Amino acid sequence: MSTAHTTVATSATCRNCSAATGGALFCPACGKIQPLLQGADYFAFFGLPQKLSLDLETLEQRFHSLSWKLHPDHFARASEEERQLSLDLSSKLNDAYRTLRDPVARVEYLLSLSAMRKEGQKKQQAPPELLEEVFELNESLDELREARASGGNAAQLPGLRAKLESAQHKFELSLADVDQELARVSTDWDAALDSAADEAAKKKLMERMNEVLNRRSYIRNLVNGVRQELAGT
Repeated sequence: MSTAHTTVATSATCRNCSAATGGALFCPACGKIQPLLQGADYFAFFGLPQKLSLDLETLEQRFHSLSWKLHPDHFARASEEERQLSLDLSSKLNDAYRTLRDPVARVEYLLSLSAMRKEGQKKQQAPPELLEEVFELNESLDELREARASGGNAAQLPGLRAKLESAQHKFELSLADVDQELARVSTDWDAALDSAADEAAKKKLMERMNEVLNRRSYIRNLVNGVRQELAGT
């Protein structure tokens, strides 16, 4: 999304009537559209705390309500600044909704707010518990590619396909396990917020989330790679 025209407010005061807005997108006194407060994030856009367990029905209801209020048609006779602000906020609303409705993207976004999402070399390393399976998978992939490139015995292909399909199934199960682990650490994060945990405890939870996301990314890439190879046989 382009942010070339985005207006950011530095105080929770209406730029039209100077009434306190509390960070709302529309002034409670005069009803004029307001820019986001400086530092406001996607959670704040929907009036939500930075929790990872969201009620998707509530999120959707707030999205549709804000979409209607921010629609450019409502600002056809407004000032150019207000028209541009409605466009900017509508675009940001769509980005926020698309991110928060997805549980994985939600965690990644939360980490990005504190610059805790790190995808370095560790992303490319096989999780220790999957080293043997990854080694066997790479051998099977090499065999399949060699058989395909050499135009060798076609009778080999069904057996190789079966091995890859089995490997794909195992990694899909591993991916499901990682998603469950991500859900557990997300629950721990919400509990930490409720108990007003200190910054050190929250940082530790973020580090756990980052590690789980890196494992998830690695396994997901394996699954996608096998699917592509199978599609070519």
